[in-house]
Amino acid sequence: MYMSLNRKEMLKQFETIINYSFEKKEFLEQALTHSSYANEHREQNVKDNERLEFLGDAILDLIVSEYLFKKYSTSQEGDLSKFRASIVCEESLAKAGKQLDLGKYILLGHGEEMGGGRSRDSIIADAFEAVTGAMLVDSSYEQVKTFLTNTLIESIKNTSANQLYKDYKTLLQVESQKIIDTVLSYTVIKEKGPDHEKEFEVEVAQNGKVIGTGHGKTKREAEQMAAHNGLINRYHYKK
Repeated sequence: MYMSLNRKEMLKQFETIINYSFEKKEFLEQALTHSSYANEHREQNVKDNERLEFLGDAILDLIVSEYLFKKYSTSQEGDLSKFRASIVCEESLAKAGKQLDLGKYILLGHGEEMGGGRSRDSIIADAFEAVTGAMLVDSSYEQVKTFLTNTLIESIKNTSANQLYKDYKTLLQVESQKIIDTVLSYTVIKEKGPDHEKEFEVEVAQNGKVIGTGHGKTKREAEQMAAHNGLINRYHYKK
């Protein structure tokens, strides 16, 4: 694909932010290309970032698992899995991506652009994973580890085990029980993507009234995000 001078400068700017210069710039460009843009430019044989996102997801799990294994030496497997899930989730990845101003550099289709996709958590989280995958293909495991240590992991270095994992569904249940005859219900309202890479959208309702919506790569993650947003919307919860 032809890359304009302006686009080249933007990619160079992003490389400065992440403190890594790609040997093969096409990997970075692909990592920052959303499927909506690729679909609108099929005649140019543009590749989207979904394959790199798949790779990035795997390497994220490995590096975060290694970090947690070493830091929380007395924690059991179940707790370590919960800790990892709270770090390698859409909310955390999107937060890390936004700190890098990642949304500014993503190539989006017209519809996604007009719909606010540049600031959408799911798109930014996926692009963060794709950049991680692209960096692995372009360099090495150690380089990716350095990148994640300085971005995603840095944000939780001083977090205790008790603080790291929050069960928002339980917290919401506790708050709701303070009100007599309160019933919470979770409903999957949308599924998209292939079976191996699903994305779920879940609503949580309190006595039939929707109080929060969440997205995630599993129903459980989406329910947790819906409960989190329900806590914020209904009970003014702060992290």
